[in-house]
Amino acid sequence: MKKKPCHRCWLLLSVLVMATLARSVSSQLTFTFQQPQRESEYAHHLIRIPGDIVFGGLFPMHEHLVLSDHAATDGASGSGGAAGSSSGGGGLEFPCGAIKEEKGIQRLEAMLYALDLINDDPNILPNITIGAVILDTCSSDTHALDQSMEFVRSYMNKDASEYQCESGEAPRYVPHKPITGVIGASFSTESIMVANILRLFKIPQISYASTSAELSDKSRFEYFSRVVPPDNFQAQALVEMVRQLGWKYVSTVAVEGDYGEKGIASFVTLAESAGICIAVSEKILRRAEDADYDRIIERLSQKSSARGVVMFADEDETRRMLAATMRLNKTGQFLWVGSDSWGAKLHPVRDQEFAAEGAITILPKRSSLAGFDTYFKALRPKTAKVCGSVGGLANHNGGGLAAGAASSAANATGFGENQYYRNAVKGSRIYNCRNPWFRQFWEQHFKCRFNTSASGSAGGTNLPECKGGDKLTYYEQEGLVPFVVDAVYAMAHAVHRMITDVCGPDARELCDELKPAPSGRNLLKYIRNVNFIGPQGQPVRFNKDGDAYGSYSFYQYQRHGGKYDYVRIGDWSASLVLNMSMLAWPNSTRGTIPRSICSEACPNGYIRNFQDQCCWSCVSCREDSYSFNDTCVACAPGYAPNLEHNGCDKIPAEHLTWDSPWAIVPLVFSALGVTATLFTLTVFLRYNSTPVIMASGRELCYLLLTGILMCYLMAIPILAKPNMFTCSVLRVGLGFALCLCYSSILTKTNRISRIFNRGSKAGIKRPSYTSPKSQIVICCGLASVQLGGSLLWLLIERPSTKEVHPQPLTAVLTCGVSNLSLVLSLLYNMLLIILCTFYAFKTRKIPENFNEAKYIGFTMYSTCIVWLAFVAIYFGTYNDYKIQTATLCVCVNISASVALGCLFVPKVYIVLFQPYKNVRTPGSGVQRGGDHHRGLNKFSSSGGVGVAGIVGAATPSHSQQPLASSISHPPATLSSATQSMTSLSRFANPTTPTATTTAAASSLTSSHKAISTISFGSATVAVQANGSDTNQSRSEAERDANNLS
Repeated sequence: MKKKPCHRCWLLLSVLVMATLARSVSSQLTFTFQQPQRESEYAHHLIRIPGDIVFGGLFPMHEHLVLSDHAATDGASGSGGAAGSSSGGGGLEFPCGAIKEEKGIQRLEAMLYALDLINDDPNILPNITIGAVILDTCSSDTHALDQSMEFVRSYMNKDASEYQCESGEAPRYVPHKPITGVIGASFSTESIMVANILRLFKIPQISYASTSAELSDKSRFEYFSRVVPPDNFQAQALVEMVRQLGWKYVSTVAVEGDYGEKGIASFVTLAESAGICIAVSEKILRRAEDADYDRIIERLSQKSSARGVVMFADEDETRRMLAATMRLNKTGQFLWVGSDSWGAKLHPVRDQEFAAEGAITILPKRSSLAGFDTYFKALRPKTAKVCGSVGGLANHNGGGLAAGAASSAANATGFGENQYYRNAVKGSRIYNCRNPWFRQFWEQHFKCRFNTSASGSAGGTNLPECKGGDKLTYYEQEGLVPFVVDAVYAMAHAVHRMITDVCGPDARELCDELKPAPSGRNLLKYIRNVNFIGPQGQPVRFNKDGDAYGSYSFYQYQRHGGKYDYVRIGDWSASLVLNMSMLAWPNSTRGTIPRSICSEACPNGYIRNFQDQCCWSCVSCREDSYSFNDTCVACAPGYAPNLEHNGCDKIPAEHLTWDSPWAIVPLVFSALGVTATLFTLTVFLRYNSTPVIMASGRELCYLLLTGILMCYLMAIPILAKPNMFTCSVLRVGLGFALCLCYSSILTKTNRISRIFNRGSKAGIKRPSYTSPKSQIVICCGLASVQLGGSLLWLLIERPSTKEVHPQPLTAVLTCGVSNLSLVLSLLYNMLLIILCTFYAFKTRKIPENFNEAKYIGFTMYSTCIVWLAFVAIYFGTYNDYKIQTATLCVCVNISASVALGCLFVPKVYIVLFQPYKNVRTPGSGVQRGGDHHRGLNKFSSSGGVGVAGIVGAATPSHSQQPLASSISHPPATLSSATQSMTSLSRFANPTTPTATTTAAASSLTSSHKAISTISFGSATVAVQANGSDTNQSRSEAERDANNLS
């Protein structure tokens, strides 16, 4: 059977080839470029500390350096050639740049500090020494992969550094101990690269800073663990922070790679579910230059309302982002929210503090290690005097940090290994004899140079010489230093537990089962099960994915008294606890949080009109609607939105009040009308027996005045608050009052029309039903139709009130009938008005001396105009109850005023101011019975009031007999008939016979037929004569006279 190929071997081979290529390129760049010569000298050191058990360490001791084409060319010309690996964007990559003071030096010293504590602790790995192999990743994932090959070299081939020569003897092979576990790396991209190699050789790995969620995939990174929570917890904490700040519109910036891209992806996903919108998402390329950072800042500035910027970027990218804001004069525009890579470090903000003021950063919850602060502040760079000989490494304090030396030899690969594994202590100073990068850190921190002989560095600089005894300033413990210590302790506790279980509880050294190093697969199980309280006082344990449990602290970079510092403002475990009073923002009062929103939240009563996912404009709901879930909900009729516009409240019903101008004007008009009507009625009663009053038809006049008075009084129920009583009075009284007026006028016009428009065949026979009593009966009969209909309507539809809503936010209290029903109830009155107008028009050509017909006609024409205007105004203003009510009231008042003014004012004027026209003519006598001469009462001409030529109307009881006597003897011939009618005319007007009489007489003479029209008060009689019928009996004449009266 054919064997399957070993996939692991192929993968290992590929990795080795890639590592070899990377090493060759790195070495070639080291010897090619002269400019970074000093950096390369330090970059290619490693720390090797022997021990019974060896831990590996990976730290970013230097920045990742990318040289532009121009710089590379200059360097190449100085060395006679150029070689190197090309990078994106036309640049050449050189892995190691400036020293990293916090992420590099502090974290490396934290591991050495933890090893010292553990080796001096009798409770952990007693009598067993932990050694270390610590490498520099230069903040590059490819360089970290290259360096990590040192951890697995013992598994592959022999190394020159494993041969020792003593006293000129032949080289002796002393193999290095295998790496038990690795502490690191720092960046997630580096950890991903290294984890793939360590997994092949089953070497457990515990990171103190890599937080990418991708590393939680145990199918790919089985041997990877970490003492910091993954980014998905961090993203959740950042979202909670942004939400509590009230920011709804933020931008994001992520560094290229798993840490930045995966971290921002988690943040964006959680932010969208929390209602936070992303304005701009930018990515920083690994080899980005200053111009790239400037473009990112410009694009962020385009969304000026998105002031909050969440960054998942390394400290170097963070520093360059802040520098870009300074170059573009954009400082203070953005409110930075940094990930744990920024944390509480000084490096990103050094010399550009004001650009970072107000920034909020996050770190896994930690407690600063006071012991490490004391240790680090006491460190001094090594000197030849102290660290130059083995004898000089004794512990001068007599204890504490033991000093020793280990033999070393230069390795064939060009790596210079450090000879010392313990520092030298002199008094309060600790001379750093084992960290080959500490001198470079000292030079960079104090901006000085050690002399050439001591350090081997190139001279010729303008920097002062380093003294080495300066006190360390501007120091603050880097945020992840405690987690480096926790990672070392977690590995030590796992090894201790494994030795105890395998070798026995009293084991003082490694037993044969664990030599030369404990099994990585078995050690991994112990690592995942550790549970102890670390030096910072926090529990150290892992979940099933090898991740620490999420617990973070938030910091804000604030200015106090001219100094800047990180201030702790809150903590997050399962939820955020934020101390708002600790927040301080640039150019803002304490407690006032700057806003980062695209659009302000719409107030109640408005809905959002989205322009895109994150921005909207507020659109007002209708005045009768409230907003609910971005939807306008209309209130029911009679309800209006409440003050909060989140519900509806009942609208109080409106009605006209007595103090309203719409009520005051009609009331004043009505009061004046009532006064005028009562005054007219008083005059009529006072002068009831005078000729003018009697000639007016007193009975109908009193009925008409009653109707007019009722019309004026109807203003009270029309304008009053609707209730059952006022609604009942309005429904009955309004129609009846108008009907009484127009019934009286119709009766009068009909009587005049019937008298003057009788046909020729009727002769001089008096019309029927023209007596006063008949007129009253007819008038009352016409009015009773309206009254009966109103009462019947009142019984069928009981009076009530109701609310109507002519407008969305208006409720009006009215009577429980529709406007149409109210108008229909007046339909009968409209019929009466039309009939009155018809008869007034029909009698317009009666003799001029009977002028009352003309006033009746004017009254009805005006009434028609008023009511036509009323219908138009009433139904044209349906949405305004005030205008409708006032219009109805004024229309009724005007109708009554027209009738009062046209029909009664002239009579009252004659009675009061022209009394000489309201008397009988002197000299005329009236004989009662016997053989006395019978004559007609003569009156002055009074054509202005319809009594001109009144004959016998003033005193009908006395004038009947003379009139009858005058016409009881008809002339025998046509000429005598003419003379008789002329004489009759003279009785009517002693001054001049009427034109009608003269014309009639002339006509009668010429055509054997004569018609004489004579005005008698309020009645008219036509005396007709023709050739065939020229005589009339006495009894007929008497009846006609009685009718005329």
